[in-house]
Amino acid sequence: MVFPQGVTRIAKFNIQYLRNIEATLAGTGDFQGTDHHDCQLGQWLYGDGPNQVAALQNSKVQEIFESLFEPHEQFHTISKQALEKKQVGDEGTAQNGITDMYKISHILTQKLLKLDALTKGE
Repeated sequence: MVFPQGVTRIAKFNIQYLRNIEATLAGTGDFQGTDHHDCQLGQWLYGDGPNQVAALQNSKVQEIFESLFEPHEQFHTISKQALEKKQVGDEGTAQNGITDMYKISHILTQKLLKLDALTKGE
């Protein structure tokens, strides 16, 4: 079973989210981010994802899925903090936030790609 939404598509949305935050911090965008429940990944994690994962009855898939929650929430917390720092003129801390977001985005993307690979042919 392949997840209906496609986890690789969700990974792409995560990368686009990061780029939108980065554009806002650079002054070329106005994206203000979303709560971690409202982005594409959050909608899947807190929506259909748990049932889709449970239906697979695969402990490795379950483990990877559950490991997405903490870094995903951190990603949103850091993006919010970076935007707040930009608003008060703390460019250095805002840029550090982008660096941290890239690191977390990489972790999330790798986990999503593992999920995709594990669910091919299920």
